[in-house]
Formats: sequence, C-alpha cells, structure tokens
Amino acid sequence: MDRDAAVEAILALAGVGTLATIVIWIGSTYGDGMLTGEGGLALVGAIAFFVVFMSAIGVSLSRRY
Repeated sequence: MDRDAAVEAILALAGVGTLATIVIWIGSTYGDGMLTGEGGLALVGAIAFFVVFMSAIGVSLSRRY
C-alpha cells in the first residue's frame, strides 16, 4: 500500500468513526429505548454533517494531485 492510499484509508476511517461516535452520543442523549423527535432531528443533522465532512475531505484530497 502506498502512502497516498494509506492517507485516504485513514481519513475515511476517521470520518466513519466520527459519524459512529456522534450517532452513539445522540442515541444515549436523546433516547431511552426510543429516539425522541429532537433526537431524530439531531440524527438527520449528523448525517448531513457526515456528507458535507466527507465531501470536504474528498475535495481536499483531489486537489493534492
């Protein structure tokens, strides 16, 4: 595995790890067996953040070459 592929893999894993951490935090904060309305809105926001975050990472990686 070359250096560029390793950097891309690490950034992808960091992005997915960030999303997983946020989803777990939302579940523990806004739910007690069921997700509340506010929790659902927070979950949608987390998914939107993930899409924007990973897009920004992709754009920054594509400009490196």
